[in-house]
Amino acid sequence: MEKETFLVVGLGNYGDQYAHTRHNAGFEVTDILSRRWSAPLTKRRCAGLLAEVTRGDRRVVLCQPQTYMNSSGQCVAELLSWYKCPLDHLLVIYDDIDLPLGRLRVRKSGSAGTHNGMRSIIGSTPAQTFPRVRVGVGACPKEWQLVDWVLSRYQKGEEQDTMTAAFERAADCVEDWLDSGIDHAMQAYNQK
Repeated sequence: MEKETFLVVGLGNYGDQYAHTRHNAGFEVTDILSRRWSAPLTKRRCAGLLAEVTRGDRRVVLCQPQTYMNSSGQCVAELLSWYKCPLDHLLVIYDDIDLPLGRLRVRKSGSAGTHNGMRSIIGSTPAQTFPRVRVGVGACPKEWQLVDWVLSRYQKGEEQDTMTAAFERAADCVEDWLDSGIDHAMQAYNQK
């Protein structure tokens, strides 16, 4: 019997100039999972960098789209088609400026909100009924332009420490989703 496939997509922008910026929260979490699972993100397919692992009786595909954030839907649509994966087997991890720094929000489905990467994905998939993990990166200060804020890096010290812990918790949440399902992950990780 063929293994069921689950897709874990972390959103971000590729390239050194974007590494460790607020907009790359999804890349940070998938990097942690890649290290935990000894699964380097080196395979190029579907406009993304991939790693495939087996967890129990499932094939899990980690992905970092290489399309830039605003075109993430191209990669996700190709992944769903290539792996013949149902939407509820897709989990997307991304940054959220509407959540306090370090807070996680796990949902079964929902709108894109103000996030262009999610808008691209929802526009490229049959529905918005797929799980997601949002990682709070803090609200944009009034004196900042939004694009500058999401492409900024965390301040060393408390802000950096908070986000490092949040990325680890988000990676734990992904593993919880894979092992116990979305309802369990929501109950465990949506606490204030």
